[in-house]
Amino acid sequence: MSKWLCNICGFVYDEELGDSDSGIKPGTKFEDIPDTWECPECGANKKNPSNWIKLED
Repeated sequence: MSKWLCNICGFVYDEELGDSDSGIKPGTKFEDIPDTWECPECGANKKNPSNWIKLED
């Protein structure tokens, strides 16, 4: 599973953990998150690819 870094605030989305506060279940790949999802720390939109950097597989 991959981890994705928010380029704005440093939040890390971990696919293994998901984002329970936003209704994203553990094991959800970043690509499968709706484009309307936003970083829970700063509100950076998932749809803008410059906001997110893939860290690892």
